[in-house]
Amino acid sequence: MPKGYWIARVDVRDPERYKDYVAAAKPAFEKYGAKFLARGGAFTELEGKARGRNVVIEFPSHQAAVDCYNSPEYQIAAKIRQEVADAEMVVVEGA
Repeated sequence: MPKGYWIARVDVRDPERYKDYVAAAKPAFEKYGAKFLARGGAFTELEGKARGRNVVIEFPSHQAAVDCYNSPEYQIAAKIRQEVADAEMVVVEGA
């Protein structure tokens, strides 16, 4: 079964409150087997407009990645993130 990946591009407006999002999201990530492959860090803008933070999270399956996002645990965290950051997020099935 192919793995699933969250790809998120984020501009954080309130770094202190973003820490609340990270803490609130942790239970959902643990429940659904998330493994962080990239979490912020240096990046090189090649095409289009980049955002300040780029995150890639691996899940055991595409469905696990979608279920994590839709879970009650993550939705609590998502509300915090939406208040303090602008983001684009997609789930991609691995090869």
